[in-house]
Amino acid sequence: MTHDIYQVDKKRVRASFDRAAETYDAAAVMQKLVREEMLSRLDLVNLKPQRILDAGCGTGHASQSLLKKYPDAHVISLDFAMSMLRKTRALNGSFAQRLKRLIGLNQQSYLCADLEQLPLAANSIDMFWSNLAIQWSNNLDAVFADIHRIMRTDGLLMFSTLGPDTLKELRAASSTDGNVHVNHFLDMHDIGDALVRAGFADPVLDIERVVLTYDDVISVMRDLKSIGAHNATDGRVRGLQGRKFLQNLTQQYEQFRKDGKLPATFEVIYGHAWKPTAKPKTKFDLNPTFSPVTFYGKK
Repeated sequence: MTHDIYQVDKKRVRASFDRAAETYDAAAVMQKLVREEMLSRLDLVNLKPQRILDAGCGTGHASQSLLKKYPDAHVISLDFAMSMLRKTRALNGSFAQRLKRLIGLNQQSYLCADLEQLPLAANSIDMFWSNLAIQWSNNLDAVFADIHRIMRTDGLLMFSTLGPDTLKELRAASSTDGNVHVNHFLDMHDIGDALVRAGFADPVLDIERVVLTYDDVISVMRDLKSIGAHNATDGRVRGLQGRKFLQNLTQQYEQFRKDGKLPATFEVIYGHAWKPTAKPKTKFDLNPTFSPVTFYGKK
């Protein structure tokens, strides 16, 4: 069996996010931008969910926004890093929220679990929300199949993830030693096809490229560390990188400097789909080269 050097080491990912809980909010600029865009898209959706799963909730800001948007809903905040869940619980600590809990109107619960092993009952969720989390999964087909299982009929799946152009500058600058230094991210079309295979209806996906700028390579690496976004592939180099590697990385990254700044590109993929009454029968079932998915932004 061939070893997959791009396989995500879940133990390393969990440890990275546990360590990053204290520094995450200060550095998560791109995550905030994506969260606000996702929330704005909900304005176009006619849905009154009773139960929402915020999968990969991080420090809990999306959970709070969803509670405000849907005041009659119950939000389950899920993350596989316990330190992130503690931050989420602390954020849900206003006087009004504490009072609701005291009188039995608690609208939020917390679950430490992995996206690839959801410990939830079938047909129990009206909206599955996930902001920049599913890229840490190894088997997207299994993830979407399990999301489909727990969602109720006519439920909404709304997510964002990262595409293959993410950190393209860092990938190019670090590739000279032949090792894997940046995670592998799936193409939008592969994600859309996986949604169809799982039984979702009317999938729509589009791309936005977010470019953050930095003064130097150290600042790029520091921000990635602060949000827990380490290289978590099985093909990564174990142990500390030496001074020579950092010097070479700095030199190679300079080719991308523009207007005095170093860019870090993130290819953000937005997606949404619905769980229909029955698994839709489409041309895709008869002809696997046909994909009944609406794509925007990239051919």
